[in-house]
Amino acid sequence: MLLGKHFRKYYLKYGLYFLVGIAVLVLVDWYQLDIPKLVGGIIDNLKSGNPDGSAIEASIWRIAILATGITLGRFLWRFTIFGASRRIEFHLRNTMFGHATKLSQSFYSQEKVGGLMTYFINDLEALRQSFGPGILMLVDGLTLGAFAIYRMASLNSELTLYAAIPMFLLTVSLVFIRKKISAKFKERQQSFENLSDFTQENFSGITVIKAFVREMKEAMFFSKKNLDLYDKNISFVKFIIVINIAIGVALNIVIMLIVAYGSFLVINIDQTGFTPGQLTEYIAYFFTLIWPTMALSQFINIQGQAKASAQRIEKFLDHPVDVKDEPNTVERLDLKGALKVKNLTFKYPDGDRPVLKNVSFTIEQGEMVGILGRTGSGKSSLVDLFLRIYNLDKDQVFLDGYDIMDLTIKSVRNTVGYVPQDNFLFSDTITNNIGFALDNPSQEDVIEPAQLSDVYDNIMEFKDQFETILGERGVTVSGGQKQRISIARALAKNPEILILDDSVSAVDTKTEEAIIKNLHRIRKGKTTIFIAHRISTVKKMDKIILLDQGEVVAVGSHKELMKTSPLYQDMVRRQQLENLVQGGDFSEGLQG
Repeated sequence: MLLGKHFRKYYLKYGLYFLVGIAVLVLVDWYQLDIPKLVGGIIDNLKSGNPDGSAIEASIWRIAILATGITLGRFLWRFTIFGASRRIEFHLRNTMFGHATKLSQSFYSQEKVGGLMTYFINDLEALRQSFGPGILMLVDGLTLGAFAIYRMASLNSELTLYAAIPMFLLTVSLVFIRKKISAKFKERQQSFENLSDFTQENFSGITVIKAFVREMKEAMFFSKKNLDLYDKNISFVKFIIVINIAIGVALNIVIMLIVAYGSFLVINIDQTGFTPGQLTEYIAYFFTLIWPTMALSQFINIQGQAKASAQRIEKFLDHPVDVKDEPNTVERLDLKGALKVKNLTFKYPDGDRPVLKNVSFTIEQGEMVGILGRTGSGKSSLVDLFLRIYNLDKDQVFLDGYDIMDLTIKSVRNTVGYVPQDNFLFSDTITNNIGFALDNPSQEDVIEPAQLSDVYDNIMEFKDQFETILGERGVTVSGGQKQRISIARALAKNPEILILDDSVSAVDTKTEEAIIKNLHRIRKGKTTIFIAHRISTVKKMDKIILLDQGEVVAVGSHKELMKTSPLYQDMVRRQQLENLVQGGDFSEGLQG
């Protein structure tokens, strides 16, 4: 039985289900053994030479009543024990998912999606088997086995002793191979995890695979991993089959010995008093005893698998939640969006050097601000801190005068609307994607955000319009459409702070200008932050914060920076050259 700290609570939570199911199971085990006794009595009655018809009829009726009661009892213990195992599986899966949503980005940067999915499918199924069929086999094996041996001993203790010795040795040997079963099952699970990781990654990157003509190569890699899983499965199944064959051979030998010795006792009935009916009853008890022996061996198999899976799930559930509310944090629902960064220095948990160094600036409520910098300058890291994706030291980032570390994570994230670089979309309708932050969004709720992000006309061209189902990660729409749907999703939230992380890079200049113009119009009094590479994106902002190698090197408007910042001037000149090469306006970036 699983007694880890994450599992033992369920025995108490569903204790009534288990107690009722076990009680009914024990009663069924006891009364089902009355049937061989009644059948043996009927045989002896018929062999007596003067059969009692009324006694035979009474025995038949009693067998019918017992069969009906046993059927109802078996339904009841299945409903309670198996039902409890399904409920435990349900709650465990919810607990695991809830824990997964709290884990930090550092965890997901080290773990693969395919591997995590095995926790929620294969490993959880192994645990359900332990709570359901596992408990059944343990209780049924012990009680039915004990009852059968008791009744066998009541008929003939000497014969029972001869039969019990090999059965006991068989049971003891099964205990010793439990670790071997657990180890083989763990190997199989790890191989399945590796295959899942590889498959998920290839499906996600199928476009890249095709573009580089790597189909055959990836198919070969898949074949190797699939072969490894096949070998691990075959090895595991062979091991189980060998065990079952050994058990079957041992049982058949014992059965032959019982039949031989029992026949000898019946032949010498005058000395032994052992009747044909009793031999029939005894053999029926022994055949009943076969199931407990098999059940206990299956229990050991199930527990071996469950133990391996439980260790994996416990490791997952024990992974610490790094980013969480500190003691004495406050929840504020009236935050307006004024940001102040003061001497901020930050490095990633697994990093060895700061990505932001002594950064300081202020963003007033209602300002539209651009954060500009070359690749690797720390722009996205800054956004992660605004969203409380990572922990940071106190007295470095303030929201409406509150230290961001003194506010609950919910308060901070409710205040912010975020459009990420990867523009992740769910495999759902466009309505549900845009209205993701809303409860039960309707089409009316998402039309205006779609218009403001300049994607409305594209959506209306689709056959199902707003009810179009997007493919996984939004693969059925273009990069520009993904960006604009992501912007619409953030606008539908109507946050006090809107952060767009390089979110118009995949659209043309005309569309970019339309989106920014709409944001200027509807975001009055609310803070908007653009993370960008292109000068055209930020040149009309109230303020531009220029980062380089993790430091703030300049702050000001476009015109001010053109006069005071050599780095900004250099970026403008480089983008002018790019526009010239591409046939654009040479003055692009200087106007505004």
